[in-house]
Amino acid sequence: MSVDEDAGAVAVFDCQSCGACCSYSADWPRFSTEDDEQLDRIPAGLVAADQSGMRCEGGRCSALTGEVGKHTACGIYDLRPDVCRACMPGGDDCLMARAAHGLELPISPLQGVEDWSA
Repeated sequence: MSVDEDAGAVAVFDCQSCGACCSYSADWPRFSTEDDEQLDRIPAGLVAADQSGMRCEGGRCSALTGEVGKHTACGIYDLRPDVCRACMPGGDDCLMARAAHGLELPISPLQGVEDWSA
């Protein structure tokens, strides 16, 4: 969550209405720190032919369902690779992926915050 107190707004990131990070680049969902046990739990049909990461269709991870920017879900959320777990809502990777998809920041008015400038 990002706060712009001057504008009286807060960015509220909802991954299930975004999905940009999961459809940003075929080079992104790569295996790196997972152990063999973790990798064995990921369905083989979702793993790239060279076993280096998740299988992608274009830049989109094959485990992603739904429409980017509308409603999405990860088909293997509990089993997802470490790189996916590391992408934090509102973090640099998230913002980069959102920008690549032309998605604006999800802004909501600040609630419960007093105006200290008065």
